[in-house]
Amino acid sequence: MIFLTNQHVQAVLDMRSCLEVMEEAYHELNEQRAGYRPRIDFYVPQQPHYYRWGTMEGASRKLGIFAIRMKSDMLSWNREGEFQTEDKYCIKPGTYCGLIFLLSVKNGEPLALINDGYLQHMRVGACAGLGAKYLSRKNSKVIGMLGSGGMARTYATAICQVRPIERIRIFSPTKANRLAYAEEMTSKLGVEIEPVDSPQKAVKGADIVAMTTDSLIPVIKADWLEAGMHVTNVRNNEAGPDIFARVDVFARLGSSTFVVDNPPPNTIGGSDGMFAYFAGTKEEMKKVPRAPLREIDNPNIGTIPDIMAGSWAGRT
Repeated sequence: MIFLTNQHVQAVLDMRSCLEVMEEAYHELNEQRAGYRPRIDFYVPQQPHYYRWGTMEGASRKLGIFAIRMKSDMLSWNREGEFQTEDKYCIKPGTYCGLIFLLSVKNGEPLALINDGYLQHMRVGACAGLGAKYLSRKNSKVIGMLGSGGMARTYATAICQVRPIERIRIFSPTKANRLAYAEEMTSKLGVEIEPVDSPQKAVKGADIVAMTTDSLIPVIKADWLEAGMHVTNVRNNEAGPDIFARVDVFARLGSSTFVVDNPPPNTIGGSDGMFAYFAGTKEEMKKVPRAPLREIDNPNIGTIPDIMAGSWAGRT
């Protein structure tokens, strides 16, 4: 068995390759030659922050591998003015722990333990890129980017691979962060990047709106949306019920977690909206922000794999 660091992964994985591999994985799902178990979390209250363990699994018969992704996080929930965010760390702020354990389904052999910091951002960014490929206008040229972290970087990189993007307008509540993003990503992507001082300015006139924040409350409003926009997100908290009522077509990449009609004791829908077990009292449980349950009353709903399989038109 080998151990691969973020540096090892970054040396061999680029976004074009990641997009190709993820698209092939969704084709495997359609062919019923791959499968996955949605994420489950486990909260353990501590002081001053809460601990959260999270896992998800998947298997590919074509590649002959099984993988389990494991996350070990300390959580804090912070409010500053109108913004409420969830901050994560492992050991100390600014460091993180995510690992992927890779095994052979042919003989059960442990193959690798992979640090997932770089890989996770690339995987999620590639999924957003596939969403844009199948659902955005083919001549999309402008991205409205909300957020300036790692996901904002990989979302922009992936979308620029599948659409002829010429300009990105970036909003982040912290001015220094949006300026740093603009400088770095202009050099990396070769497109014009304009920092703006409000989320509405980022959204206005965009072909693609990307929400890549750690916000626990909605970051855009329905009356900012314009006909033909493609809207993509990281967390379901980022879009409020007004957005769900406004859009015409809903597409998901798959099921992110379980929905249980009769949940066992000490389980919750956590801050990410994931099904979670909880080692604590009801009072401690109340301190966890809950992701809202979005009831989607729209017949035009499906998944990206449905579009790939030709069983759903998606955008028309």
